[in-house]
Amino acid sequence: MSIALGDQFASELPEMAIHWQAEAAPDPRLLVLNEALADELGLDAAWLRSPEGVGLLVGGVVPDGATPVAQGYAGHQFGGFVPRLGDGRALLLGELGGTGGRGRDLHLKGSGRTPFARGGDGLAAVGPMLREYIISEAMHALTIPTTRSLAVVATGRPVHRETTLPGAVLARVAASHLRVGSFQYAASKDPKLLRRLADYAIARHYPDADGYLGLFDAVVEAQASLVAKWMLVGFVHGVMNTDNMTISGETIDYGPCAFMEAYDPVTVFSSIDHAGRYAYGNQPAAAEWNLARFAETLLPLLADDPDAAIAIATESLGGFHRQYVTAWSAGMRAKLGLANGGDEATALVSDLLALLEGSHVDYTSFFRHLGQAARGDAEPTRGLFVDLAGFDAWLSRWRALDPDADAMDLVNPVYIPRNHLVEEALTAATEGDLAPFENLVTAIAAPYDERPGLARYAEPAPQDFGDYRTFCGT
Repeated sequence: MSIALGDQFASELPEMAIHWQAEAAPDPRLLVLNEALADELGLDAAWLRSPEGVGLLVGGVVPDGATPVAQGYAGHQFGGFVPRLGDGRALLLGELGGTGGRGRDLHLKGSGRTPFARGGDGLAAVGPMLREYIISEAMHALTIPTTRSLAVVATGRPVHRETTLPGAVLARVAASHLRVGSFQYAASKDPKLLRRLADYAIARHYPDADGYLGLFDAVVEAQASLVAKWMLVGFVHGVMNTDNMTISGETIDYGPCAFMEAYDPVTVFSSIDHAGRYAYGNQPAAAEWNLARFAETLLPLLADDPDAAIAIATESLGGFHRQYVTAWSAGMRAKLGLANGGDEATALVSDLLALLEGSHVDYTSFFRHLGQAARGDAEPTRGLFVDLAGFDAWLSRWRALDPDADAMDLVNPVYIPRNHLVEEALTAATEGDLAPFENLVTAIAAPYDERPGLARYAEPAPQDFGDYRTFCGT
């Protein structure tokens, strides 16, 4: 089989691309292949499992006409601007399918040092690459826009972190890898490059956008919707730097990410987020801040007069909060099974979150059990609360609005990637046992369908799991 990869990014924006080659993998071995995604992309899974296909998935086999590149971008990292970041351990192999610049990127992570590596080794370990596979596939199953994981291949090369770990490469698929940081990079280089990048982004993602303001409006809307969906399922990204915010509105870069268990707005999992900048409850504000940085890059394209450009961008950015609140509020009403409910539904949501926080209630389990309460059996839900009188009063108000239990089951998952199960799977995989990983992926692939034999995948972490911390894996 031959595979066709376009080189549109590399050819149209050469100032943002450095031609590069992946480091040779001494002993590549396929750990997991996403056959459903391969089929969606028109790729032959049997060929991808062959030596030539595995070679492609680690970057050693480059199809004719393809131009692997490391992409350049900048970014604000925890609020501090870094003018040159880029793909330090990643390569864009090219674009799959599509016409008119609207294909999907095939991208490698952990494929070796590039000129953007900034002293890093450019490698990745099995555990973090399988984490991205698990979480990104969970997000896809939850219908949250996301990059996808096509495969993880063990390289046979050791990776040195706190300990020596087996190395791996992740093959990732995305609508594109354009980021807010891409625009920050272009804006710092050349106004003409910035305009060409904006034109490329419009053609690839928002062909119906009305000019550059239309591009900004579209990205604001996409990110407001995306972050609302994160919040509704309790997802904590962990590192919402501007280089990790896509123009397409897809979730990208699953480093120190995790799903919240006990509801608490200040939940932080990332070992490097000491001040809680990207805590669960701060994510909407962080997204808005990132979009303000995006707006700053576009000012020369919005109006010739700087003051006029600032006024235009400020007015447009003001739509983020409104759109986010609208999306999140509608999502919360759906989780409560309320088609409308008006002001009382709004008050119910606010009061419920206070009750959940006060009793340290598991967020995911609560909403799923609440569906049983809508059917008349409230005991599993009541048992989660310390403030039983407070919850009973809330429950009475909620039942008075006649919630739809069947509708609730369509939006409240049974299975998410529970942190203790993710760690169990990654530890076993690092030691050569992929069974826990495969079982977890099977559970989260259909998150709303309760199935026999999977009870442990719906249960919160045991109390002795402790204070959970995640790491970037670099």
